Amino acid sequence: MITLRGLTKRYGEKTVVDGLTFAVEPGKVTGFLGPNGAGKSTTMRMTLGLDAPNDGEVRIDGKRYEDLRFPLREVGALLEAKALHPGRSAGKHLLAMARSNGIPASRVDEVLATVGLSDVAGKRAGTFSLGMGQRLGIAGALLGDPGVLMFDEPVNGLDPDGVRWVRHLMRSLAEEGRTVFVSSHLMSEMQLTADRLVVIGKGKLLADAPVDEFIAGNSRTSVAVRVPAPAELHALEQRLHALGATTEADQGELVVHDLPIHLVGDAVHELGIRVHGLTERTASLEQAYMELTASSVEYGTGVAA
Repeated sequence: MITLRGLTKRYGEKTVVDGLTFAVEPGKVTGFLGPNGAGKSTTMRMTLGLDAPNDGEVRIDGKRYEDLRFPLREVGALLEAKALHPGRSAGKHLLAMARSNGIPASRVDEVLATVGLSDVAGKRAGTFSLGMGQRLGIAGALLGDPGVLMFDEPVNGLDPDGVRWVRHLMRSLAEEGRTVFVSSHLMSEMQLTADRLVVIGKGKLLADAPVDEFIAGNSRTSVAVRVPAPAELHALEQRLHALGATTEADQGELVVHDLPIHLVGDAVHELGIRVHGLTERTASLEQAYMELTASSVEYGTGVAA
Protein backbone atom coordinates (compact mmCIF):
# COMPACT_ATOMS: atom_id res chain seq x y z
CA MET A 1 0.00 0.00 0.00
CA ILE A 2 1.08 3.57 -0.72
CA THR A 3 -0.13 6.21 1.75
CA LEU A 4 0.24 9.96 1.22
CA ARG A 5 -0.53 12.40 4.03
CA GLY A 6 -0.50 16.16 3.47
CA LEU A 7 2.10 15.86 0.73
CA THR A 8 3.19 19.31 -0.44
CA LYS A 9 5.91 20.46 -2.82
CA ARG A 10 6.82 24.03 -3.70
CA TYR A 11 9.26 25.37 -6.26
CA GLY A 12 9.95 28.94 -5.25
CA GLU A 13 6.57 30.62 -4.89
CA LYS A 14 4.74 27.99 -6.93
CA THR A 15 2.97 25.16 -5.11
CA VAL A 16 3.06 22.14 -7.42
CA VAL A 17 1.61 19.58 -5.00
CA ASP A 18 -0.76 20.92 -2.38
CA GLY A 19 -1.56 18.77 0.67
CA LEU A 20 -2.31 15.51 -1.13
CA THR A 21 -3.79 12.83 1.12
CA PHE A 22 -4.91 9.48 -0.27
CA ALA A 23 -4.04 5.78 -0.25
CA VAL A 24 -3.28 3.37 -3.10
CA GLU A 25 -4.61 -0.02 -2.03
CA PRO A 26 -3.30 -3.49 -2.93
CA GLY A 27 -5.29 -5.77 -5.22
CA LYS A 28 -6.44 -2.90 -7.43
CA VAL A 29 -5.19 -0.86 -10.37
CA THR A 30 -5.35 2.77 -9.29
CA GLY A 31 -5.28 5.27 -12.14
CA PHE A 32 -3.59 8.62 -11.45
CA LEU A 33 -5.05 11.37 -13.63
CA GLY A 34 -4.69 15.10 -14.02
CA PRO A 35 -4.00 17.79 -16.64
CA ASN A 36 -0.45 18.69 -17.65
CA GLY A 37 1.20 20.51 -14.76
CA ALA A 38 -1.18 18.99 -12.19
CA GLY A 39 1.67 17.49 -10.14
CA LYS A 40 1.41 13.79 -11.02
CA SER A 41 5.07 13.14 -11.86
CA THR A 42 6.24 15.26 -8.93
CA THR A 43 4.04 13.17 -6.62
CA MET A 44 5.52 9.95 -7.99
CA ARG A 45 9.06 11.29 -7.63
CA MET A 46 8.43 12.19 -3.99
CA THR A 47 7.00 8.72 -3.38
CA LEU A 48 10.30 7.24 -4.60
CA GLY A 49 12.49 9.65 -2.66
CA LEU A 50 13.73 11.36 -5.84
CA ASP A 51 12.32 14.69 -4.68
CA ALA A 52 11.83 15.91 -1.11
CA PRO A 53 8.46 17.27 -0.01
CA ASN A 54 8.20 20.58 1.82
CA ASP A 55 5.47 19.14 4.01
CA GLY A 56 3.75 15.81 4.54
CA GLU A 57 4.98 12.30 4.00
CA VAL A 58 4.68 9.17 1.85
CA ARG A 59 4.77 5.66 3.24
CA ILE A 60 5.13 2.42 1.32
CA ASP A 61 3.78 -0.41 3.44
CA GLY A 62 4.42 1.83 6.44
CA LYS A 63 8.02 2.78 5.52
CA ARG A 64 9.70 5.67 3.76
CA TYR A 65 11.29 4.68 0.46
CA GLU A 66 14.74 5.73 1.66
CA ASP A 67 14.44 3.34 4.61
CA LEU A 68 13.97 0.27 2.42
CA ARG A 69 17.12 -1.89 2.48
CA PHE A 70 16.50 -3.48 -0.93
CA PRO A 71 13.99 -1.08 -2.56
CA LEU A 72 13.68 -2.92 -5.89
CA ARG A 73 12.36 -5.96 -4.04
CA GLU A 74 9.55 -3.90 -2.53
CA VAL A 75 8.83 -1.17 -5.09
CA GLY A 76 9.12 -1.37 -8.86
CA ALA A 77 8.79 1.84 -10.86
CA LEU A 78 8.85 3.14 -14.41
CA LEU A 79 9.04 6.92 -14.42
CA GLU A 80 11.18 7.56 -17.49
CA ALA A 81 11.93 4.83 -20.00
CA LYS A 82 15.18 6.40 -21.21
CA ALA A 83 16.70 6.75 -17.72
CA LEU A 84 19.50 4.27 -18.44
CA HIS A 85 23.03 4.05 -19.81
CA PRO A 86 22.58 4.11 -23.62
CA GLY A 87 25.75 2.12 -24.29
CA ARG A 88 24.81 -0.76 -22.01
CA SER A 89 22.87 -3.73 -23.37
CA ALA A 90 19.35 -4.43 -22.12
CA GLY A 91 20.56 -7.52 -20.29
CA LYS A 92 23.53 -5.78 -18.68
CA HIS A 93 21.33 -2.87 -17.63
CA LEU A 94 18.97 -5.21 -15.79
CA LEU A 95 21.86 -7.26 -14.40
CA ALA A 96 23.38 -4.13 -12.83
CA MET A 97 20.02 -3.34 -11.23
CA ALA A 98 19.72 -6.91 -9.96
CA ARG A 99 23.18 -6.94 -8.38
CA SER A 100 22.57 -3.64 -6.60
CA ASN A 101 19.58 -5.16 -4.77
CA GLY A 102 20.63 -8.76 -4.21
CA ILE A 103 18.32 -10.11 -6.91
CA PRO A 104 19.31 -13.41 -8.59
CA ALA A 105 20.77 -12.97 -12.09
CA SER A 106 18.30 -15.56 -13.39
CA ARG A 107 15.55 -13.04 -12.82
CA VAL A 108 16.94 -10.92 -15.70
CA ASP A 109 16.07 -13.57 -18.30
CA GLU A 110 12.65 -14.05 -16.73
CA VAL A 111 11.59 -10.41 -16.98
CA LEU A 112 13.06 -9.98 -20.47
CA ALA A 113 10.89 -12.91 -21.56
CA THR A 114 7.86 -11.37 -19.83
CA VAL A 115 8.18 -8.12 -21.77
CA GLY A 116 9.14 -9.76 -25.07
CA LEU A 117 12.74 -8.55 -25.26
CA SER A 118 14.64 -11.84 -24.98
CA ASP A 119 15.83 -11.63 -28.59
CA VAL A 120 17.41 -8.20 -28.06
CA ALA A 121 18.98 -8.80 -24.63
CA GLY A 122 22.42 -8.12 -26.07
CA LYS A 123 21.44 -5.00 -28.00
CA ARG A 124 22.48 -1.57 -26.70
CA ALA A 125 19.54 0.05 -24.90
CA GLY A 126 20.35 3.43 -26.46
CA THR A 127 19.33 2.10 -29.88
CA PHE A 128 15.88 0.98 -28.71
CA SER A 129 12.72 2.56 -30.05
CA LEU A 130 10.44 4.36 -27.59
CA GLY A 131 8.20 1.31 -27.36
CA MET A 132 11.13 -1.05 -26.70
CA GLY A 133 12.44 1.38 -24.10
CA GLN A 134 9.06 1.27 -22.37
CA ARG A 135 9.16 -2.53 -22.30
CA LEU A 136 12.67 -2.46 -20.84
CA GLY A 137 11.51 0.00 -18.21
CA ILE A 138 8.63 -2.29 -17.30
CA ALA A 139 11.10 -5.20 -17.06
CA GLY A 140 13.14 -3.14 -14.61
CA ALA A 141 10.05 -2.45 -12.51
CA LEU A 142 9.24 -6.17 -12.37
CA LEU A 143 12.82 -7.26 -11.69
CA GLY A 144 12.62 -7.56 -7.90
CA ASP A 145 9.15 -9.16 -7.96
CA PRO A 146 7.87 -6.27 -5.78
CA GLY A 147 4.52 -5.93 -4.07
CA VAL A 148 4.19 -2.26 -5.06
CA LEU A 149 4.44 -1.07 -8.68
CA MET A 150 4.33 2.46 -10.10
CA PHE A 151 4.12 3.32 -13.78
CA ASP A 152 4.16 6.81 -15.33
CA GLU A 153 2.68 6.71 -18.85
CA PRO A 154 3.62 3.03 -19.43
CA VAL A 155 2.01 2.75 -22.89
CA ASN A 156 3.92 5.63 -24.49
CA GLY A 157 5.30 4.49 -27.85
CA LEU A 158 3.52 1.13 -27.83
CA ASP A 159 1.41 -0.15 -30.73
CA PRO A 160 -2.19 -1.35 -30.10
CA ASP A 161 -1.00 -4.88 -29.27
CA GLY A 162 1.50 -3.45 -26.81
CA VAL A 163 -1.14 -1.25 -25.20
CA ARG A 164 -3.39 -4.28 -24.78
CA TRP A 165 -0.50 -6.26 -23.33
CA VAL A 166 0.19 -3.54 -20.73
CA ARG A 167 -3.49 -3.47 -19.80
CA HIS A 168 -3.55 -7.21 -19.15
CA LEU A 169 -0.24 -7.00 -17.28
CA MET A 170 -1.51 -4.27 -14.94
CA ARG A 171 -4.67 -6.18 -14.17
CA SER A 172 -2.86 -9.48 -13.62
CA LEU A 173 -0.42 -7.82 -11.21
CA ALA A 174 -3.32 -6.38 -9.21
CA GLU A 175 -5.09 -9.75 -9.20
CA GLU A 176 -1.98 -11.20 -7.55
CA GLY A 177 -2.59 -8.78 -4.67
CA ARG A 178 0.00 -6.17 -5.60
CA THR A 179 -0.44 -2.41 -5.32
CA VAL A 180 -0.50 -0.97 -8.88
CA PHE A 181 -0.38 2.83 -9.37
CA VAL A 182 -0.56 4.03 -12.99
CA SER A 183 -0.44 7.54 -14.42
CA SER A 184 -1.77 8.00 -17.96
CA HIS A 185 -3.32 10.52 -20.32
CA LEU A 186 -5.19 7.81 -22.27
CA MET A 187 -8.66 8.02 -20.78
CA SER A 188 -10.12 5.19 -22.83
CA GLU A 189 -7.34 2.88 -21.66
CA MET A 190 -7.73 3.93 -18.04
CA GLN A 191 -11.43 3.16 -18.24
CA LEU A 192 -10.56 -0.39 -19.31
CA THR A 193 -7.66 -0.86 -16.90
CA ALA A 194 -8.27 0.93 -13.61
CA ASP A 195 -10.47 -0.11 -10.69
CA ARG A 196 -10.09 3.18 -8.89
CA LEU A 197 -9.11 6.72 -9.85
CA VAL A 198 -7.20 9.45 -8.10
CA VAL A 199 -7.58 12.77 -9.94
CA ILE A 200 -5.61 15.91 -9.14
CA GLY A 201 -5.64 19.41 -10.59
CA LYS A 202 -3.17 22.20 -9.83
CA GLY A 203 -1.67 19.96 -7.16
CA LYS A 204 -4.91 19.40 -5.26
CA LEU A 205 -6.98 16.25 -4.88
CA LEU A 206 -10.14 16.50 -7.01
CA ALA A 207 -11.45 12.93 -6.76
CA ASP A 208 -10.66 9.55 -5.22
CA ALA A 209 -13.28 6.98 -6.20
CA PRO A 210 -14.02 3.74 -8.09
CA VAL A 211 -14.14 4.30 -11.86
CA ASP A 212 -17.91 3.75 -12.23
CA GLU A 213 -18.66 6.01 -9.29
CA PHE A 214 -16.37 8.72 -10.67
CA ILE A 215 -18.07 8.67 -14.08
CA ALA A 216 -21.56 8.69 -12.59
CA GLY A 217 -20.71 11.56 -10.25
CA ASN A 218 -19.13 13.80 -12.88
CA SER A 219 -21.39 13.36 -15.90
CA ARG A 220 -24.98 13.04 -17.00
CA THR A 221 -26.56 9.94 -18.49
CA SER A 222 -28.81 10.70 -21.45
CA VAL A 223 -31.37 8.87 -23.55
CA ALA A 224 -31.46 9.10 -27.35
CA VAL A 225 -34.84 8.65 -29.07
CA ARG A 226 -35.09 8.50 -32.86
CA VAL A 227 -38.53 9.59 -34.09
CA PRO A 228 -39.12 9.68 -37.89
CA ALA A 229 -42.20 11.95 -37.88
CA PRO A 230 -41.44 15.63 -37.04
CA ALA A 231 -44.87 16.24 -35.51
CA GLU A 232 -44.51 13.24 -33.22
CA LEU A 233 -40.99 14.30 -32.30
CA HIS A 234 -42.35 17.69 -31.23
CA ALA A 235 -45.17 16.10 -29.23
CA LEU A 236 -42.76 13.82 -27.42
CA GLU A 237 -40.46 16.72 -26.66
CA GLN A 238 -43.31 18.66 -25.07
CA ARG A 239 -44.35 15.67 -22.98
CA LEU A 240 -40.81 15.10 -21.74
CA HIS A 241 -40.44 18.75 -20.79
CA ALA A 242 -43.59 18.40 -18.69
CA LEU A 243 -41.91 15.50 -16.88
CA GLY A 244 -38.91 17.68 -16.01
CA ALA A 245 -36.50 16.63 -18.74
CA THR A 246 -34.25 18.83 -20.83
CA THR A 247 -33.82 17.90 -24.48
CA GLU A 248 -31.80 18.55 -27.60
CA ALA A 249 -33.29 17.83 -31.04
CA ASP A 250 -31.08 16.97 -33.99
CA GLN A 251 -32.29 15.60 -37.35
CA GLY A 252 -35.01 13.30 -36.09
CA GLU A 253 -33.23 12.36 -32.87
CA LEU A 254 -34.08 13.66 -29.44
CA VAL A 255 -31.40 13.55 -26.75
CA VAL A 256 -33.05 13.53 -23.34
CA HIS A 257 -31.36 14.58 -20.09
CA ASP A 258 -32.52 14.33 -16.48
CA LEU A 259 -35.01 11.52 -17.09
CA PRO A 260 -34.35 7.75 -16.84
CA ILE A 261 -34.86 5.58 -19.90
CA HIS A 262 -37.88 3.76 -18.49
CA LEU A 263 -39.81 7.06 -18.08
CA VAL A 264 -38.86 8.11 -21.62
CA GLY A 265 -40.17 4.74 -22.84
CA ASP A 266 -43.38 5.21 -20.87
CA ALA A 267 -43.91 8.63 -22.50
CA VAL A 268 -43.42 7.12 -25.97
CA HIS A 269 -45.96 4.40 -25.15
CA GLU A 270 -48.54 6.86 -23.75
CA LEU A 271 -48.38 9.00 -26.88
CA GLY A 272 -48.46 6.01 -29.23
CA ILE A 273 -45.45 7.33 -31.11
CA ARG A 274 -43.49 5.25 -33.61
CA VAL A 275 -39.76 5.27 -32.84
CA HIS A 276 -36.76 3.86 -34.67
CA GLY A 277 -34.52 3.71 -31.62
CA LEU A 278 -34.44 4.20 -27.86
CA THR A 279 -30.92 4.09 -26.38
CA GLU A 280 -29.35 5.00 -23.06
CA ARG A 281 -26.04 6.83 -23.39
CA THR A 282 -23.54 6.68 -20.54
CA ALA A 283 -20.72 9.18 -20.42
CA SER A 284 -17.17 7.97 -20.99
CA LEU A 285 -14.38 8.45 -18.50
CA GLU A 286 -12.93 11.12 -20.77
CA GLN A 287 -16.16 13.14 -20.69
CA ALA A 288 -16.42 12.87 -16.91
CA TYR A 289 -12.74 13.75 -16.51
CA MET A 290 -13.01 16.80 -18.77
CA GLU A 291 -16.05 17.99 -16.83
CA LEU A 292 -14.25 17.70 -13.48
CA THR A 293 -10.90 19.19 -14.52
CA ALA A 294 -12.15 21.99 -16.79
CA SER A 295 -11.11 24.67 -14.29
CA SER A 296 -7.77 22.99 -13.51
CA VAL A 297 -6.21 22.93 -16.98
CA GLU A 298 -2.96 24.83 -16.97
CA TYR A 299 -0.48 25.40 -19.80
CA GLY A 300 3.00 26.85 -19.91
CA THR A 301 3.67 26.38 -16.21
CA GLY A 302 7.40 25.87 -16.65
CA VAL A 303 7.41 23.06 -14.09
CA ALA A 304 7.19 19.37 -14.98
CA ALA A 305 3.89 17.61 -14.39
